[in-house]
Amino acid sequence: MPQSLVIDSETAHARNHMMSRAKTMVKLFGTDGIRGKAGTFPLDAETMREVGFLLARHIVSSSGASPRILIGRDTRESGPWLESALTDGLRSAGVAVQSVDVMTTPGIAFLTGANMFDAGVVISASHNPFQDNGIKVFLPSGRKLPESVEASIESEIGTIPLNAASATAGGDPIPTETGFESQYERHVLGLFPGMSLAGMRIVIDCANGASSSIAPNIFKSLGADLDVIGASPDGRNINAECGSLHMEKLCERVRETGADLGVAFDGDADRALLCDEKGEIVDGDGILWIVATEMMRSGILEPNRVVATVMSNIGLEIALRDLGVELVRTDVGDKYVLDELLRSGGRIGGEQSGHVILPDTSLVGDGIVTSLKVIEVLARNRIGLSEALTGFKRYPQVLKNVRVASKPDLNTVPSIKDAIDHVSSKLAGRGRILVRYSGTENLARVMIEGDDQEIIETLADGVVESIRIAIGTPAE
Repeated sequence: MPQSLVIDSETAHARNHMMSRAKTMVKLFGTDGIRGKAGTFPLDAETMREVGFLLARHIVSSSGASPRILIGRDTRESGPWLESALTDGLRSAGVAVQSVDVMTTPGIAFLTGANMFDAGVVISASHNPFQDNGIKVFLPSGRKLPESVEASIESEIGTIPLNAASATAGGDPIPTETGFESQYERHVLGLFPGMSLAGMRIVIDCANGASSSIAPNIFKSLGADLDVIGASPDGRNINAECGSLHMEKLCERVRETGADLGVAFDGDADRALLCDEKGEIVDGDGILWIVATEMMRSGILEPNRVVATVMSNIGLEIALRDLGVELVRTDVGDKYVLDELLRSGGRIGGEQSGHVILPDTSLVGDGIVTSLKVIEVLARNRIGLSEALTGFKRYPQVLKNVRVASKPDLNTVPSIKDAIDHVSSKLAGRGRILVRYSGTENLARVMIEGDDQEIIETLADGVVESIRIAIGTPAE
C-alpha cells in the first residue's frame, strides 16, 4: 500500500490553483481540531481529502502494516459528504476505514481504543450551528492528535495536487459491523453498577445531535421516568434553540412537569449542563463543585485539587479553598485541562461550559457520564440538585462576545488595553476581568466578575465597545 503519492503531470492551471491555496493557507487546527463553515476552506472536499491523506500517511508510518481508522459524525447535513471526502484521502494512503455513522465524540474516543483502531475521527462542530463543521482526531489512548502532527499536516496542505488524494485507492473498507452504539451504551452503564433511576423524573435535551438515540437508551436502561426533547435531528436543527446553549425550553419543561432535574447536551455530547428542580441552570462550575466535593467526602479526590479554566467563576475557587481544595486554572480548552490533570495527577477538571474530564474514566469529556455522575451523588445522598450546590456561592458574572476582523495581541492596542486597565482599577480586588479570543471563532470574549451585576454589565459594555471600534467587523 502506498505511503506517499506519485504526482503525475498536471496542467499549469491546476498547479497554480494548488500553489495559490498553499500561499493563502490559514492555520487549520484550533484548540479543538479543525473547525469552520462547511463547504469553505478548510472544510471543503478537496482540503478534507488532503487532510485525510496526510493524516493516514502519519498513521501508516507510525503504526506499521494494515492500519485502521474509525470514523463517526454528528447529525449535520454536511457530515456525510465530508466523511466521504475524508475517507477518500485516508484510503488513498493505505488506511482501512470503518464508519460508525452517527456517534458522540466520547463514543468514538472509547470505541477507538476498545476495538484497537489506530485512530478515531469525529466529524462535528460540537455546539456550533449546522452551517459549521469540523474534525477531531483521537489516538487509541483517548488523547487528541499531537500538536507536532497537526503542524506537519498544516505545513503540507496545498502541496498535494487536488486530484491526487483520491487518485490511488489503498486499503479495502472494513465490512460494516453492527453493535458499536450498543457497545458504547454498555460501557457507560458499566461505569455505574447497580445504579437505579427508578422513581426519578428527568428531562433530557439531546440538541438534535449525536446523542439523540444513545442518551435516551441509557437513561431508560437505568429506569428513569424520562421526558426527551431535542431528539429529532433533520440535519439543520442541531443546536438550534436547544441543547446546552439554549436551555430555556428544558428549564421550562422541568418546571411544567415537576421533574427532578433536566440535562442538556451539545451537538456531539462531550459536554452537559443541568437544570435543577426549580428550573435554574447548573453550569460546569456547579457540576465540578458537586462531583469534587463528593469525591473529597469519599476520600478519592487526592490530590485535593480541581482543574478548571480562567473562565470559571471566582466563587468556585473561594468555596473549594474553604474546604482545603486547590483550584488550578488553565487556558480555555479541554486540551489544556487534560494536560494539567495528567501533569499533576488530578482526578477531576473541566470548563464552565459543562465539559468535564474524569481521567480515571476517560481522557475525553463525556456529557452522558458527567450527568450520571451528578445524579449518582444526588441518589447517594438523597438530595435534590439545588441542595447539592450548598456551599457554593456564585459571584455575578458577565460574558459578552464581539466579532472581530483580526486577533492582535490585546496589549498592543492602546484603546483596548486602557479599557481593560480601567475595569481592573474599578474592581479593585472585588472581582476580575478576563478578555481573550475564541480558539474556534473570530470572536473576542469579555468576562467580568464582581459583586454588583449592574456595575459589571456597564463595565463589560465599555470594553466590548472599545474592541468593536478598534478591531471589530463592520456592521452588516
